[in-house]
Amino acid sequence: MNNLTSICVFCGSSEGNDTKTVGDALLLGEKLANQGITLVYGAAKIGIMGKVAEGALNHRGKVIGVIPDFLKLKEVVHLGLTELITTKNMHERKMKMHNLSDGFITLPGGFGTLEELFEIITWSQLGLHQKPIGLLNVNGFYDHLLLLLENMVKSGFLKQENYDLLIVDDQIDSLLEKMKSFEPAQVPKWLQPDRT
Repeated sequence: MNNLTSICVFCGSSEGNDTKTVGDALLLGEKLANQGITLVYGAAKIGIMGKVAEGALNHRGKVIGVIPDFLKLKEVVHLGLTELITTKNMHERKMKMHNLSDGFITLPGGFGTLEELFEIITWSQLGLHQKPIGLLNVNGFYDHLLLLLENMVKSGFLKQENYDLLIVDDQIDSLLEKMKSFEPAQVPKWLQPDRT
């Protein structure tokens, strides 16, 4: 069992047009707070990002926001967080979010959300971490993405064991349970550090 004391959530800075996504974002924040799991996220007060934070804060959860300095200037930053960390750039932000988190959950979002998801799963594939990575597939939002990944496996560009690093569910409770029981794969020998 994984001891998930903190989870980083990747999601949109827009709300989209599906009310279930907004509702699930609030509910995820609430469930993390109720389980004593710290929310780590991109520090915005807007969009799905703001809803996850709101859900956690409304239930006395601990919320750490990480935001690059240039985004703070656009007045999107949430000023009511438990802790706000400012970084120099996007790369430093992602590294800080990774270091603060025991696992990751991706909700619906756009380019930025996908970029964060694929970077963190690539790091896992390369053996840079062994943390669980969850995808909350709200109302089938990620169905087409999953079909693309399955096609990558069929086409020989993605190994099945790397595809399996992504933990997919459409329900928050069962996703969290799967993440807690996640067993990391063995790091390939060619990726293990040379101890000679």
